[in-house]
Amino acid sequence: MNTETRAAVRIDVETGTRSSAIWIGEGIAEQLPSLLDGHGIGKRRFIVSSPVIWRLHGQQLQHVGNGGEPILIPDGERFKNLQSVSRIYESLIRAGADRGSAIVAVGGGVIGDTAGFAAATYLRGISLAHVPTTLLAQVDSSIGGKVGVNHALGKNMIGAFHQPAVVAIDPLLLKTLPRREFRSGLYEVVKYGMIASRELFDRVARHTKEIFAKDPDMLLPAIVESCRIKAKVVSEDERESGPRRILNFGHTVGHALEAVTRYRRYRHGEAIALGMLAAADLGVARGALAERERQALAQLIAQLGPLPTVSDLGTDEVLEAIRRDKKVVNGRLHFVLAIEIGATMTVDDVTEDELRGVLKRLGLR
Repeated sequence: MNTETRAAVRIDVETGTRSSAIWIGEGIAEQLPSLLDGHGIGKRRFIVSSPVIWRLHGQQLQHVGNGGEPILIPDGERFKNLQSVSRIYESLIRAGADRGSAIVAVGGGVIGDTAGFAAATYLRGISLAHVPTTLLAQVDSSIGGKVGVNHALGKNMIGAFHQPAVVAIDPLLLKTLPRREFRSGLYEVVKYGMIASRELFDRVARHTKEIFAKDPDMLLPAIVESCRIKAKVVSEDERESGPRRILNFGHTVGHALEAVTRYRRYRHGEAIALGMLAAADLGVARGALAERERQALAQLIAQLGPLPTVSDLGTDEVLEAIRRDKKVVNGRLHFVLAIEIGATMTVDDVTEDELRGVLKRLGLR
């Protein structure tokens, strides 16, 4: 058995402004109070979660919070908004939370992003810890300090950078995760393989069955490697001025698909899977990516399971959403292309005609 499935693994994210400690291991959630104490997290700890997550994990995790009853907000991308943040503020204010208090976010990416934005802005910033309960949150959204909410006109348009002090990743919390949600997280693992690790990509392809079965010998190393890749990128570029842009592979089209469907059709990872297919198509069209590499990506995505349809969506509305993408800087869209499995490049000269062709080939009308 891989030793990383036996003992907790610690990965540090050093950004120059604040450090984060990522702890990964089976049963690590049970150790969270001592972890928070060890990292100097405030004594008053307010849990933010959702009713569904708290029903599944509340009995196990209630010992983490001592700020009164957990603050429960609706889950789902359409509830990742300022109204949910306001509910958190109101609970904190009524409880007398001060600058020495901390928020402990228990849930998936929506809960983590929303609670994280509340932590970043309440009293101009209080401490934050994450206990991610979905695979996507464990390998991606809980790491790196990006917090924020959606706007009706775009995904994550309102946000901040606020590094968590601690991220406690416990694969045992994934036992209650529905298969579709688990698969959504696996698409993000595939993304890490595409941008930085052919070995990770190939391992997911070879051991899909074991990973879906949550075999710790296969699942935990995939989580650890994904976290290490993201931690390294974030440490080099916290605020996405350069190298961190590679983490957006698949996100330009993916976020647009989420926005035009009002965050109701796609799980985030599903939208990113479609976005990766689009980015790979564009890479081949530009001569940056070999067709066999694109086919390998398409085959692995298909192997993981079905994706929701895009055939009823119009290219014009998706292009309009792309124009509002937060990756547009000074009027130029920064688009991440794969050049091979395990390596990318960023370009800023993708034309609307190119994007239209990619979307048509993806299946949009």
